Amino acid sequence: MKWNLRWAAAKRDIWRPTQLQAVFREVGFTPSLSKVAALWSGKPVTVRLEDLDMICAALQCTVADLMEAEPVAVAEGRPESEKRAVGESGPARPIPRPGSGGARRSLPPN
Repeated sequence: MKWNLRWAAAKRDIWRPTQLQAVFREVGFTPSLSKVAALWSGKPVTVRLEDLDMICAALQCTVADLMEAEPVAVAEGRPESEKRAVGESGPARPIPRPGSGGARRSLPPN
């Protein structure tokens, strides 16, 4: 099973593995940073069902949300309606909110 943890995290305005680890700690899930980085990168990682429940609680999502496909980047100039994943009705990508300095942050790497 391939998860898309970054997409679920991006919907919550989480853009780095260290931010994700902090969110996990809020719900009592304390994986190592290397495990969080592996989850973030999409590498195969063994996760217990109890931990999966905590991941979903931290991201306020379901397991189905973790399996949702990230929209494919589309060349600019196409209509907005073509920039969505199949079956997606919302915006094409979560847009990062400006940080405390007011500068726009970049999107997470694919």
